[in-house]
Amino acid sequence: MTTLVDYQSNRIVELMAARDDQRDADWLKEALQQAVMLELATLPPYLCALWSIEDQESDVAAAIRRIVFDEMSHLGLAGNMLTTIGGTPRLADHKTVPKYPGQLPGGVRPELKVFLSGLTRDSLELFSRIEEPDDPVVESGSEYTSIGAFYTAIHETFRLHPELITGARQIRRTMEFSHGEGNDVVMLTSLGEVEKAIGIIKEQGEGTAASPENPHPGEQGELAHFYVFRELFHGRKLIKTSENPVRWEFAGDDIAMPSAFPMGTVPAGGWEAGGLPAPDPETRNRLNAVNHGYSEMLRLLEQAWEATASGTAQSRLSAAVTQMRLLSEPAQLLMQRALPDGSGKTYGPEFRYTDT
Repeated sequence: MTTLVDYQSNRIVELMAARDDQRDADWLKEALQQAVMLELATLPPYLCALWSIEDQESDVAAAIRRIVFDEMSHLGLAGNMLTTIGGTPRLADHKTVPKYPGQLPGGVRPELKVFLSGLTRDSLELFSRIEEPDDPVVESGSEYTSIGAFYTAIHETFRLHPELITGARQIRRTMEFSHGEGNDVVMLTSLGEVEKAIGIIKEQGEGTAASPENPHPGEQGELAHFYVFRELFHGRKLIKTSENPVRWEFAGDDIAMPSAFPMGTVPAGGWEAGGLPAPDPETRNRLNAVNHGYSEMLRLLEQAWEATASGTAQSRLSAAVTQMRLLSEPAQLLMQRALPDGSGKTYGPEFRYTDT
């Protein structure tokens, strides 16, 4: 089976169509590479929305920040699943990085156009549709296969081939101080550990068929990502309004949308490619700072999973986390700089990959 890592392919759709007897080691490596790309794809749009919020101590900022931490740990777990079967995640390449605006990788949820902007009702609608389960406990589901269904196929293939799990080149990161034990990036050396990791990824995003709650919370009463984004979209808390039959509705306390910088939607290829005049040197320096830092983070993550020595892997991972943290300041400064088109919108990070 030829390994395809093009972000703009339909590889997930093709992998999902494969028969059980075709789901071998090569199938699993391809699927997990696509899973790594999927997890990365959610981070830039979620971060843009988070960083656009003026009061970073607000409840809404805290809710989105928890989701970002979850997605970071999901990326780590997906990468560990790939290396434990002998593969290596590919992130630092023009073909594998997310393209905005555009579809999710592999052709999953093809009706969605993922974009980078500040926090708006449109971005919250997009985020909830990314995380949407096949059978949500409230509001109808999408007609397309969910990300959770893709992870179910990966889970089933691991169960068919547990002998592929070697525990090779695993990275580790304790996350309880940032969000809770459910977010730890752990070593995956057995089928049981892999199954638990897949459960965390699926249920933190989608909840379960019986409940909107996150079974692996960092904080008590935390909802799965889909339901958090729907609460923010509706501006009302999701509460159980009936026990028999069980019914959940957005009928709880009001949720006020926080004040946010009016970051515009980044055009394909970056701000200048969208027909705007060239930004002034200070703005261009800040755009470059985010692009370069983001790209270096991806290179360091690749190096962490490539390393055979545990100490080297952990050092590269720590450096990648540092790069991630350093992105917020130039990104938020960009959101305070007006676009030169009189729209009232502001710049924001482009999250474009650069080779140097």
